Amino acid sequence: MKKILLRAGLAVAALLLYVACAQRAEETRMRQPLAGAARDPGGPVDQAALLEDVRTLASEAYAGRRTGTPGSLLAQAYLQRRFRGIGLLPFGEGYVQPFSFSERSLAALLTPGQSYRRDYPRAANIVGYLRGSAEPRRYLVVSAHYDHLGVRGGKLYPGADDNASGVAALLAIAAYFKAHPPRHSVLFAAFDGEELGLRGARAFMAAPPVPRAQLLANLNLDMLAHNDGNEIFVAGSAPWPAFKPLLAEAAGRSAVRVLSGHDRSRLAAPLVESWNDSSDHAPFNEAGIPFLYFGVADHADYHAPSDTFEHINAAFFGRVANLLVDVAALMERDLERVGR
Repeated sequence: MKKILLRAGLAVAALLLYVACAQRAEETRMRQPLAGAARDPGGPVDQAALLEDVRTLASEAYAGRRTGTPGSLLAQAYLQRRFRGIGLLPFGEGYVQPFSFSERSLAALLTPGQSYRRDYPRAANIVGYLRGSAEPRRYLVVSAHYDHLGVRGGKLYPGADDNASGVAALLAIAAYFKAHPPRHSVLFAAFDGEELGLRGARAFMAAPPVPRAQLLANLNLDMLAHNDGNEIFVAGSAPWPAFKPLLAEAAGRSAVRVLSGHDRSRLAAPLVESWNDSSDHAPFNEAGIPFLYFGVADHADYHAPSDTFEHINAAFFGRVANLLVDVAALMERDLERVGR
């Protein structure tokens, strides 16, 4: 009996030692930025247009852009105008790809006046693309969700960082590729229903506008404009290591501190929160499509009424947007190498 207890104790001690070492190794990795430039090199992004997109989408008129609300419809109309102005092509007759879903909430059973089931018959993704000059049937997908929390308890949740910032960066990348035609096709997807369980991304992957085999990689953008430490996280290079060289190349030209992390398996980093399923890149990853996800760490204004345009870091956001244009251009350039 003593031998059994001793062996069990040694096994527990070894497990605890492994967890501690794995945790420390991952935390050390996440503190080490990819090499970057000492000074801001600038870039092609139109800073005024970038900020105006965030200002508009986070304005009171859009009422937090909750799925199925008038504010969501305003956001859809705005994105269609921006897609058209940039020159993106629609799949079929228009950019709108409607879908519907129902949300069931056990918590609602405990809340007076709340129903267990809520239907969303007017959800919609806004999708366009630029045709590749050499490989038009191979697509890089650039995505960002445009929905947010809407109005709760009489309080407006504007969602400037989450995720008007990601949408604005998506539009900046689209404008870049329009001015610099890509060899591969680039698809731009503004997803609805992310806050309700990645609904838009899942609807897109269930019925993509092109055969799923033609979707080679995904660049997903979610919360890019609010960080006081000049730091942006990128997840995806651990499960998809082919991305590492291009990330190093882009980070080497950026003044932003680019941190890798939140993307190792539970076995490799048992106590570190994984972001591999935290946003709209998750359905791509589940389908075996390589992804990179860029986002800041949570901050005091996350999912709060204070997530306003005035609270974003404008200069930091401009640097991040230029970094992401560079990353998107490198992903498109190397799509056969980094894609599935």
